[in-house]
Amino acid sequence: MNLERLQRAERQLGAKRLDALALVPGPNMLYLTGLSLHLSERPSVFILGAGGERGIIAPALEAPRVSQTLGPSVRVFAWSDEQGHEGAFASACEAMRLAGRALVVEYLQMRAIEVKAFERHAPGVRLSALEEQFPTFRAIKDADEIEKTRRAVAIMEAALRETMAAIKVGATEREVAAAYRMACMNAGTEGMPFSPIVASGPNAANPHAVPTDRRIQNGDFVIIDCGAAYGGYVADITRTFAVGAVSPEAEQVYRLVLGANRAGCAAARVGVACGDVDRAARRVIDEGDFGEFFIHRTGHGLGLEGHEPPYMVAGNPTPLEVGMIFTVEPGIYVEGKVGVRIEDDLVCTETGVEVLTAFERNLIRL
Repeated sequence: MNLERLQRAERQLGAKRLDALALVPGPNMLYLTGLSLHLSERPSVFILGAGGERGIIAPALEAPRVSQTLGPSVRVFAWSDEQGHEGAFASACEAMRLAGRALVVEYLQMRAIEVKAFERHAPGVRLSALEEQFPTFRAIKDADEIEKTRRAVAIMEAALRETMAAIKVGATEREVAAAYRMACMNAGTEGMPFSPIVASGPNAANPHAVPTDRRIQNGDFVIIDCGAAYGGYVADITRTFAVGAVSPEAEQVYRLVLGANRAGCAAARVGVACGDVDRAARRVIDEGDFGEFFIHRTGHGLGLEGHEPPYMVAGNPTPLEVGMIFTVEPGIYVEGKVGVRIEDDLVCTETGVEVLTAFERNLIRL
């Protein structure tokens, strides 16, 4: 377990007069406890009390590993397949004194099966969202987390550079995506944090396109949005490549997106609101008369998940702080014609904001 993180979470609960925090298997449980469990039909929940009480509801088949990982300070409420989970929830709710108390849960992770069990066995429990109570719960990375992200970036960029050889006239999007997967595995990723996006020609106008059997043609832009993971931490990059001679309009769109990327990166500094980073990038595209075609936020946080706080989105007042890792990824998407996105990973440090990704941003022609 990470005692420093647990104690910080206890202090955060106490400061807001909240009684306990309940986490299901996923990034938040891993972050606090170091315990990696599958979110499955067998419910597991780690419960942290503001006063330092710690317990976990877990299937009996996981109990030995849970006890070994968490140690004697965490009480295990184990349940067998024959018994079902209701008894373990009842015991945990009674032991942790959750009835009528304020319990913080993960709105983006916890399911109805866990919520309903808490409501049945802790009458009057008051649920609130972790995402609202602590919007930057994992957003401040320590030196070890930042170093793991650097390693993930290095793996990702090496794989992307190798994949460039596969981007050619006649190759399909699926083939290029497969080339990236293989290159990334060979470079040392811990699996694929998300499926790579490869979108060519008119398909590039879909921000979350799925690779198809479309063959790359002369004059296409090809967007590759890809990632890698190291030590559980995710890197994320997007580059847009030109295959042969592209149209003057496509060149103009690329220049605007590149300018927006540079403006967003330049605006990012400690103390600046996330919404202001979005505004800086968006202004460039608006002034180029393509504002209606920039249809998503400018960026998102990176960590144990590929998308997590902080979010570079209009109206977000959250200030950037030392230790935050995030993306800047403006894009223009003209349906049926052209799409361009350029994405970089940044980290706030004591001496300024560092761009972790070094892959060329000027248009690469293949």
